[in-house]
Amino acid sequence: MLQISKTVSIPEDEIEMSAVRSQGAGGQNVNKVASAIHLRFDIQASSLPDRYKERLLKRSDQRISKDGVIIIKAQEHRSQQQNREEARLRLQELIKSAICASQQRFAIALPKRRRQSQPTRSSQRKRLDSKSRRSQIKAMRAKVTDE
Repeated sequence: MLQISKTVSIPEDEIEMSAVRSQGAGGQNVNKVASAIHLRFDIQASSLPDRYKERLLKRSDQRISKDGVIIIKAQEHRSQQQNREEARLRLQELIKSAICASQQRFAIALPKRRRQSQPTRSSQRKRLDSKSRRSQIKAMRAKVTDE
């Protein structure tokens, strides 16, 4: 069981893990041992509450595929068990990031609405002054004609 909050948890059978060979340097161990872990978690088929699913699917995260599957590859550690724990921890953090702990009962965090502001009178004046100064500079570069 992967505990997300006090009321939400994910059963182990919904998390698919497979061992693969790690990338990069590591000597002969890299060629012999499949220590990296690929974790796959299907959001739609999971037992998560609907609001969690909805919030996760709306996220623009490269770890979430178009099909709604979270794919995490853990390969920092040399042991498969440590990478397995790292992958589970990253999945837990990803799901928790869709939750706002400050709100009561771990409700889903809603983004703040943007309040449109107006430029101050002085900032408008500064902008117009700089535009007129710039136009005078450019006008001084023009050829002088006798007219």
